[in-house]
Amino acid sequence: MKRIFVLSSLVAGYFLNAQSIGNSPYGAYGIGDVKYDNTVDINAMGGISTAYVWDFNNSFNFKNPAANTNLELTSIKVEGTNENNYYKSDFNNINSTKHSTYLSNISIAFPISRKVKFGMGFQPYSSKSYNIATRETLTDSDATTEVHSFHGEGSVNTIQAALSYQITPAFALGLRSNFYFGKLYDIEEVAFTGAELISGYSNSYRVKAFNFTLGTTYQKKMANDHKLTVGATYTLGNSGNMKNMYTNSTYFYLLGDTKAYETIIDQQTNYDKKFLPQEGSLGIGYGKETKWFLGTQVDYKKGENFNFLGTTLAYQDSYRYSIGGWYLPNFNNFRSYFSRIIYRYGAYYEKGSIQLNGTNINKMAITAGVSLPFQKSTINRMSSIDLGLEVGKRGTLENNMIRQNFVNLRIGVNFADKWFNKKLYN
Repeated sequence: MKRIFVLSSLVAGYFLNAQSIGNSPYGAYGIGDVKYDNTVDINAMGGISTAYVWDFNNSFNFKNPAANTNLELTSIKVEGTNENNYYKSDFNNINSTKHSTYLSNISIAFPISRKVKFGMGFQPYSSKSYNIATRETLTDSDATTEVHSFHGEGSVNTIQAALSYQITPAFALGLRSNFYFGKLYDIEEVAFTGAELISGYSNSYRVKAFNFTLGTTYQKKMANDHKLTVGATYTLGNSGNMKNMYTNSTYFYLLGDTKAYETIIDQQTNYDKKFLPQEGSLGIGYGKETKWFLGTQVDYKKGENFNFLGTTLAYQDSYRYSIGGWYLPNFNNFRSYFSRIIYRYGAYYEKGSIQLNGTNINKMAITAGVSLPFQKSTINRMSSIDLGLEVGKRGTLENNMIRQNFVNLRIGVNFADKWFNKKLYN
């Protein structure tokens, strides 16, 4: 037990040390590139989680806090993501790549009683990391060039606490609280050849806010160990705000990033309470106990307005359609290790919230993964290494836009054991 806990700590330490959250170029808009809220095993199934009640006793579902009927062990998860993005545009035949590795989830969950389960976790919520420059020749006579430089950085993280309560053997309710914190920064700088003075338009954001997710599941047991599961979640408003400071100034650089003779032309401070969208999800799944499962769901996010470099961006309502599941050949077959591996599969299509130049920025992918049980794991006390693969694309080449192809790799350690249990005998 101690060795596994140390291993988990070392994995977390490595990813925290190497933390460099990658994102799409479309993450330049609004609060940044939002990371999907789930673990390695759920991501490997296309993101299905709303009607996903895990058959075994070693994992906690944070996405739908009601779907934790079977958790009986203390589960510690440490997970990391490696993103590999490939960008292409017909505008000036742009081709670029970006690779990054970061800690994507760390959590602990355990049963409080037979009906009550509790979990806490940390995940990155969104990030910005971009540098873009454009040049335009204004006149043919003196060939004056106008240069626009765009830069953004920062991240928003979330700490989650979730509680589930089993009302009846079939029906459960859950509540998750989410605390968001972090800083984001955007700046556009305009300069002309032959002139030292630069015009800067910057936005700095400081985030401190809460919101809450309500969840419910209903699972009907059927003949021959089959079962039907229905689930729903709703994430409502937020308490707190995002402080936004917009500054328009002129200056020039001395050395590096040191500004000299800065003159403030305009400065505004705003407090935004609607930057976290309302969300809803509905899912349904069918499977055979400890053998296989297939589920599908639809997710909805309400579009909101967002202040960006002195202008207001209007986000559209977005939708995500997912399908996926898992298959386990025979966990009790100790003669064949491959029979004890859990195989996962899925796909999704997402209508994005951003529309640029009249073009919707959509996303789609196929996913796969495996859960590799430790050699001595039993069905009643299963620890595993989870692996996931996501291959897809976002955006389009139309209207000189950017198409993003991506291959994302995920790995996690799930250590499950009996902790916090009262001893009946000395």
